Amino acid sequence: MKPGKRDIPVKIKIQGRQLEELQAHTVHMCEAYGLDTKVYNYKGVRPISFYRWDLDCLIDVMDYVLADKKKYPDPYDEGYIALSSLNVELKRRYKELYES
Repeated sequence: MKPGKRDIPVKIKIQGRQLEELQAHTVHMCEAYGLDTKVYNYKGVRPISFYRWDLDCLIDVMDYVLADKKKYPDPYDEGYIALSSLNVELKRRYKELYES
């Protein structure tokens, strides 16, 4: 999907363990054209821009993965906590922009 002039991008800088965990789950983003490659190639140096449809996909993927007990059997695992905090932040930004 190509952004229009009224589409507002969300810019966020993702680094460290959050970025590692998000990149580990890009395989689940195959339906979002180009998003998997965009996230996989992201280095965390500058903020990355996501549009509404990107956030929809990212939030759904993180909800799916965080609920999977095979991937994260321990909710106190560092990777689980990092991905969960990123999920909360993206949901907060989504609500600020699109549900107000």
